[in-house]
Amino acid sequence: MSPIILLDGGMGQELLRRSSRAITPMWSADIMFNEPMLVRDLHREFIDSGARVITLNTYTATPERLKRENHLEQLALLHQRAMSAAQEAIDLAQCNDVKIAGCLPPLVASYRPDVSLSFEDSLSTYRRLVELQSPASDLFICETMSSITEAQAACTAALESGKPVWLALTVSDDHPEQLRSGESLKDALQALECFDTQATLLNCSQPEAISACWSLLSAKKGRVGAYANGFVSVDSLYPGDTVETLEMRKDMSPQQYAEHAMSWAKRGASIIGGCCEIGPQHIRALHSRLCKEGFI
Repeated sequence: MSPIILLDGGMGQELLRRSSRAITPMWSADIMFNEPMLVRDLHREFIDSGARVITLNTYTATPERLKRENHLEQLALLHQRAMSAAQEAIDLAQCNDVKIAGCLPPLVASYRPDVSLSFEDSLSTYRRLVELQSPASDLFICETMSSITEAQAACTAALESGKPVWLALTVSDDHPEQLRSGESLKDALQALECFDTQATLLNCSQPEAISACWSLLSAKKGRVGAYANGFVSVDSLYPGDTVETLEMRKDMSPQQYAEHAMSWAKRGASIIGGCCEIGPQHIRALHSRLCKEGFI
C-alpha cells in the first residue's frame, strides 16, 4: 500500500467566511486581489493540517469570468499574487515537501458545460493559464471538469507544460454514473484514456455520489482519488451569480467527512482532499485518521 497524498480543501467558501468584503461574482478572485494575506494564511492552515499539495487560488481568475465582470486587466496580476501567496505559505510553514498545483478550472461557470466554450477556444485559454501558472506549479490539476470536451482541452494544454497532470471530473449528485454534462462517466474515462495524466480523480460532487460511482473510477489504471464538496445542492448556481445561494450541509463535520474519505482510501484511492466547504479542520481530521490507520 503506497502512502496517500493529502490535498488541501476548498479555498473559495472558506475565504468568503474570513473576508470583510461583500460577496461578488468574482468570488475568490476578488479576495485574491484585495486581501491576498487571507489566501496565504489559509494555504498555511491547510499545510499545518497535513496537506502536502496546495492548489493555486486562481479558480475564478479565468479570462472569461474576468471579462464578464469588466476586470480582464487583472488577469496576470491575480495569477502572480496567487503564486506568491502559495509560495509564502510554504515558506512560513517551513515545510519543504509541499507541492503547488496549478489550477485549470471550468472557464465560464462550474457545473454548466452547456455554456462552455468550443474545444479550440477552450484550448487557447487553457494554454494561457498554463503559461501564467507554470513558474510556481509543480503539477497541474484540470479540475471540476463537467464534460469530455472541457477535459480534453484542459488536459491538452496542461500536458504541453511537461509537468505532471491530474484530471478531476465532477459527476452529477443525482446520477453519479454521469458527468454533469449527462455523458456517462464510463465513456468519459475511456475517451480520456489516451491522455498521459498521472492521476484521475472525482471532485466537487457530494461524497455519496463519489462513493456511488467509485467502482467505475477504481477500474481505471493508475492513481485514482477524490475530493468532495459539502454543499446541500449546486442546482441554484448560474453563470454570473454570487455563491450566496449555495448552502453548506449540516451533516458534514470534520469527522463525518473523514468517514467518507476513509472509505475511498480503503477502496484504493491514493490522492484524497476536500473541495468547497471542506476546510482546514476537515483536512486535519482526515490526516489524523489516515495516520492512525497507516495510510500516511
